[in-house]
Amino acid sequence: MTKNKYLSLILFLIITFAASAIGGFVTSVYKEPWYSQIILPSYNPPSWVFGPVWGTLYIFMSIAIWKAWSITQDSQLLKIYFFHLFFNAIWSVIFFGFHNIGLAFVDLIIILLFIILLMKIYYKISKPSFYLMVPYLIWTSYAFILNASIFLLN
Repeated sequence: MTKNKYLSLILFLIITFAASAIGGFVTSVYKEPWYSQIILPSYNPPSWVFGPVWGTLYIFMSIAIWKAWSITQDSQLLKIYFFHLFFNAIWSVIFFGFHNIGLAFVDLIIILLFIILLMKIYYKISKPSFYLMVPYLIWTSYAFILNASIFLLN
């Protein structure tokens, strides 16, 4: 039982980081020179911050879904998580790949709604899962403000 329990955690980590890999690949290929030429707000963090922050957040969200799913085995919860992950992955495609700041902003709204929905579900199932999502909600809210600012500046 324990072996299968940790195997599911590994699978959640792999799937979640696969979404990250899609975004990372698109960002690395299509970010420049476009990103250097747009106007960024003064509170835009340096590029090196994003990797460690997102890496940590992907670990947290993987553990959160794993803990909640381990308790419920609810396929509906998995669907919500994976739809959320899809919108998370395509933000980089939209923003860095298509250079569509406005559509990326809309995508962030969808991501935030999914985060809130997941947190609401997690709160009933697993308080640790809920709390693991708090940094993700905060960072994505900050990304929302950054994206809106970049849209308005450009």
